[in-house]
Amino acid sequence: MASNMFRSFSNMALIMCMLSVIYMIISYPAMAEDITMENAPKSSLDTYIVHVNLPKGRILADSDELESWYRSFLPRTTTDEEGSGRLVHSYRNVVSGFAAKLSKEEVEEMEKMDGFITARPQRKVPLHTTHSPNFLGLYQNLGFWQGSNYGEGVIVGVLDTGIAPGHPSFDDKDMPPPPAKWKGKCEFVTGTMCNNKLIGARNFVSDLPGPPVDDEGHGTHTASTAAGNFVQGANVFGMASGTAVGMAPRAHLAIYKVCSAEGCSDADILAALDAAVDDGVDVLSLSLGGGSIEFFQDGIAIGAFAAIQKGIFVSCSAGNSGPFSASLSNEAPWILTVGASTIDRNIVAIAALGNMDEYDGESLFQPSDFPSDKYFPLVDAGAGGNETAALCGPGSLDNIDVKGKVVLCQRGGGIARIAKGQTVKDAGGAAMILMNDALDGYSTIADVHVLPATHVSYAAGESIRAYINSTSTPTATVIFRGTDIGNPLAPMVASFSSRGPSLASPGILKPDIIGPGVSILAAWPVSVDNYTNENATFNVVSGTSMSCPHLSGIAALLKSAHPDWSPAAIKSAIMTTATQWSVHGGAIIDERNLPADIFALGAGHVNPPSANDPGLIYDLQPEDYIPYLCGLGYTDNEIAVIVQHPVTCSNVTSIPEAQLNYPSFSVELGATKKTYTRTVTNVGEANSTYTVEIELDSAQGVDVAVTPATLSFSEVNQKMTYEISFSKSATPVNATFVEGAIVWRLAPHWTRAVRSPISVKLV
Repeated sequence: MASNMFRSFSNMALIMCMLSVIYMIISYPAMAEDITMENAPKSSLDTYIVHVNLPKGRILADSDELESWYRSFLPRTTTDEEGSGRLVHSYRNVVSGFAAKLSKEEVEEMEKMDGFITARPQRKVPLHTTHSPNFLGLYQNLGFWQGSNYGEGVIVGVLDTGIAPGHPSFDDKDMPPPPAKWKGKCEFVTGTMCNNKLIGARNFVSDLPGPPVDDEGHGTHTASTAAGNFVQGANVFGMASGTAVGMAPRAHLAIYKVCSAEGCSDADILAALDAAVDDGVDVLSLSLGGGSIEFFQDGIAIGAFAAIQKGIFVSCSAGNSGPFSASLSNEAPWILTVGASTIDRNIVAIAALGNMDEYDGESLFQPSDFPSDKYFPLVDAGAGGNETAALCGPGSLDNIDVKGKVVLCQRGGGIARIAKGQTVKDAGGAAMILMNDALDGYSTIADVHVLPATHVSYAAGESIRAYINSTSTPTATVIFRGTDIGNPLAPMVASFSSRGPSLASPGILKPDIIGPGVSILAAWPVSVDNYTNENATFNVVSGTSMSCPHLSGIAALLKSAHPDWSPAAIKSAIMTTATQWSVHGGAIIDERNLPADIFALGAGHVNPPSANDPGLIYDLQPEDYIPYLCGLGYTDNEIAVIVQHPVTCSNVTSIPEAQLNYPSFSVELGATKKTYTRTVTNVGEANSTYTVEIELDSAQGVDVAVTPATLSFSEVNQKMTYEISFSKSATPVNATFVEGAIVWRLAPHWTRAVRSPISVKLV
């Protein structure tokens, strides 16, 4: 968990420290007997999330009655006679229960009370653009952006570290007032800090009271990425210059601060989700999350289910634990799980060697006074065999002669990229070449380094090492080339982007989608380039935290264009229209420069204009998830925790995971044929015929059959069901997983394709 935080966001920590800003990587009248434990020895108090049943035969009319019922479960002690200091959050919408400070012994006593269901300690989870709209096919006054009216009338709720009010990205020029349904609050000292763009802001961090001001930057960055207004002349150190704008620039923003420097408590997250459901948001964006966990134990999954019951779309980051497999966060099928990709913009810094070899890298800090025509002595920090020195850990170069030299440092080791540069600078180094470790391969990032530097691939670093070892007088310099747009390999899956398969539900293919998450420019609370008089301040940050709000904003556009679509319909439109191809027409690649597999890509890279006109959608209603949850083997109480009403699985026809009407397939296949059904809804032309194309064949060890092979519709919103079967072919294959897709193509001109990716695990 800590490493997730470290990889994406701790690299900005040093800068924010220099700017004196903390940066981080990113709920009934009493009817039960009170617990009295005056003389009982107690362990230390922790915050527990407690799930309870409402009192039988009673209707609790208001929040005060509900809270009174919750307090009836709390202990009375000599130090806290009313338990008044114990209740942390009282939930109304997402959970039937509350969060409270309790000891383990007090929870054990609570278990004996009528109405008690379960309790668990809260867990802490970590936090996981001038050009990206154009890269995604969004252009001012044209196409989908114009057709969706830039997301007007939609409310995007962002759960994060708060926001920097007054930033130009949150100016309400040309913004209409919020919809009449909006019931939220603005908790800044002066209410004028909210406006028609930033319509609400609240703080739910239970141990950090105060206004929802963003002291870390992460929340400001994600909010502006999702729905920031147009700001001309945005740049950082003169790089990535252009007009900064979010995906849904006319959508409203509602901010819920749930994270502090210590992380994000799921008790606080649940409280914010509880409020957001009440407030009237349409889209929720959460760039945070922990590792894989059962859904009934996952506060985000529980809160998200309550949200979709109200028609609210939920987008979450996949996590930053890639490229390791099975490393996902936020795996619930009612959540859009978003991985990270590059855009076609690079901030180029070249490592030039004395033998005239040059290797492209990236750096956001490109000082004009650095003598790129002068070659400096080049040294490998790890040449002496000291691993800490190789990683340029703090203080590791104090006894190595690097003064006036270019220093080769290796990425990784739990040390922030920028901190490595600070180590070089502190030791007197002239510049740094930061090489990837083998796992990160060719995936580089433009950072705000503290000295002249470039971040190069692992292959380039190995070549640079070989050059150092080939001569007694190696030299190098860094040549800065500024912003370059048009990288034909984009989009490329970022090395840090978490990968499937899902551990919590292997029969659901995750991640769902990838979107821009590398070197993304967006709003920041303070100037990282020390322009103290400037209020239009921006920063470039990387992580699935950046890709998530891209998809949240795109969901807002779709919600504006199709207000009758359910959250599942919006997700389906995004997934079935995704692309699997890069700018130059080749397959999307990963950090190895090899075609990315399905557990990195999910359905592919988001394609907003196509998502607006998907033709067919795979729809789901909240109650459709209950047979799926029963099929997972969850108990009735565990499912009740998620869906917020009693469930008896013995009265439900359970289904296997792969039978859920999801826009993708994840199948475990042995000797027995597996058959599933899917139902599609026609949201295109009334009279339309689709023919299936299968992109998985016996040569891969799997036979796929779809019946019928043609779907003919005569009405809009007409539904049709097809059957898909998987069986092992006679062709043996040496593989555990094979992948492909089925594509429904609109006849006769094949102008529309509805693609569902397939993963088959051979057992």
